Amino acid sequence: MDATVPLLDTLGEKHGFGLETTRYNWGAEHYFEHETLIPEEEPDQLLDKDAILHGATGHPDVPNHVEMKPDGHHKIRYELDLFVDIRPAYLFEGIDSPLAGYQDQDIDIRWYQENSEGVYANIGGRLNRSGQTEVAVQSGVFTRKGVERVVRLAFKSAQSRDGKLTSITKSNALRHTHGFWDEVVEEIAHEYPDVSVEYLFVDAAALHLVQRPEEFDVVVAPNLVSDILTDLSAGLVGGLGLAPSGNLNPSEDVPGMFEPIHGSAPDIAGNDVANPLAMILSAAMMLEDIGESAAAADLHESVGAQLRDDSGPRTADIGGNCSTTEVASDLEQRIRH
Repeated sequence: MDATVPLLDTLGEKHGFGLETTRYNWGAEHYFEHETLIPEEEPDQLLDKDAILHGATGHPDVPNHVEMKPDGHHKIRYELDLFVDIRPAYLFEGIDSPLAGYQDQDIDIRWYQENSEGVYANIGGRLNRSGQTEVAVQSGVFTRKGVERVVRLAFKSAQSRDGKLTSITKSNALRHTHGFWDEVVEEIAHEYPDVSVEYLFVDAAALHLVQRPEEFDVVVAPNLVSDILTDLSAGLVGGLGLAPSGNLNPSEDVPGMFEPIHGSAPDIAGNDVANPLAMILSAAMMLEDIGESAAAADLHESVGAQLRDDSGPRTADIGGNCSTTEVASDLEQRIRH
């Protein structure tokens, strides 16, 4: 975050806009003091903003069930109804994919992850904890409205790209919920005859993403499926340090929330070694969303130029030995010139 915000100011100076930034110190530190990741009234404070740039909030000392309940960024998603998480996986020139033979733009996948239902609804519980008859139940919730709205967005995106949509579920096992998802996709497909649709089970999709990633264009999937496979697709294009995302509700006047798809890394926090590019690319998505398309393109192209440059600074996760600050400083110079 500290590497990204100054770049936004530089872009504003160059492209003629200003940003008013409010910083909220929510997350693990807030939890240790107040036993909640964010204040109860938090989403109301965000409604008058144009966009949210979100840093990772997790910590090993914050229990997983706290992070996954409607708190933290999940609370923001639910209360602002940010029903889709768009997760691009793009292979930049200069980045070596772990798959032999793949080069610049050979992999360019745009994921549409359903963001508010499925297992993210967090409906369930446990009975007789630690007893011999202990029971744990987690339910997936799928509504027609919830499935239709994210699927339609994915079809529209496919129309504007290569006209290919892949829908990924596990409907051969989760017959009621994922079977329903498949049915809705089939219904909506009739409205988009110019888009070809491929249906894959999640296990087969994991195989095909490795064998033929260049054939994937737009992908739509329930959140559990997408959450897993977007880490895989990120690995194909250089890792989580290059994986941005945007949580959106295009049908409502609410701010989008933009963040790297990865979580926190407390073991390296404060050491100036983390790759800032996932956050910086998320900020580029944010600029596009708030109407600063020229600045968004400038930032994205600056990242691309840095990665193409054999002498450009890189953090350790993508083969370099430079610091977070060095990467951001180099980008600032590229933006200015």
